[in-house]
Amino acid sequence: MLCVLLLAMAPSDAPKEILLWPKGAPGSEGKTAPKKVVKSGSGELSVSSVNFPSITPYIPAADKATGVAIIVAPGGGHKLMAITHEGYNVAEWLQAHGIAAFVLKYRLAKEEGSTYTVDGSAVPDMQRAIRLVRSRAQEWGIDTAKIGVMGFSAGGELAGLTAMRYDYGLPNGTDDIDKLSSHPAFQALIYPGNSSRFEVTKNLPPAFIACGYNDRPDIAEYMPQLYLKYKAVKVPAELHIYSGAGHGFGMRPKNTGAIAKWPDELYAWLQDRKMIK
Repeated sequence: MLCVLLLAMAPSDAPKEILLWPKGAPGSEGKTAPKKVVKSGSGELSVSSVNFPSITPYIPAADKATGVAIIVAPGGGHKLMAITHEGYNVAEWLQAHGIAAFVLKYRLAKEEGSTYTVDGSAVPDMQRAIRLVRSRAQEWGIDTAKIGVMGFSAGGELAGLTAMRYDYGLPNGTDDIDKLSSHPAFQALIYPGNSSRFEVTKNLPPAFIACGYNDRPDIAEYMPQLYLKYKAVKVPAELHIYSGAGHGFGMRPKNTGAIAKWPDELYAWLQDRKMIK
């Protein structure tokens, strides 16, 4: 087994995270335990025990900025977040390609002793992240019509649910940020889990879907069905199934072949959707 090291904080050169609710998240009252960050023998980080949900911004240089922004939700079965290869690595790639990226640390519904739920805690975390990015769009050089969501595995479930449950502001919200729209302009679902929960209706954001042929059946076999559900209600969708991949490929330096190019496919899709010129 790989040895793991419990770390007190993320690497010192990482961008600083921003709390979604500076005064505390609704539903987390009285919980003060700090998050846990574990480093594997291969150097990848995982995060758990999130009581103060946040985003970590990766803002591109002004001369490279496309105006597009993406909230990135790592996966981990709602027990942890595989935040290196499904979070930070992805955000760095997006930033280098002119896309503002925000790595979401959301509350985990299935870790031991958790009182949180996917629908009541994690989805509101992503909705709040969209609102927060929208509130600072001018500062970060973002077009408010080009803010999307992306998720991997459990984070893909979160992204898909958020794309289906958006609103145009909460009149009785906790602050002015809550009064902004949580509508995402697009969704990127990378081997999303529990997608049988998705309620596909018309007027949903366009979807980019990617998975591995060798993934478990509820993903590898269900993604074509999900694509057809989108198509049936005329929601623009694109599907990529990579024959040499399984679950959890994310973005790693060791990735080779077709799966190493899925970010380029996403970028091209955003160009086709007129999000990027």
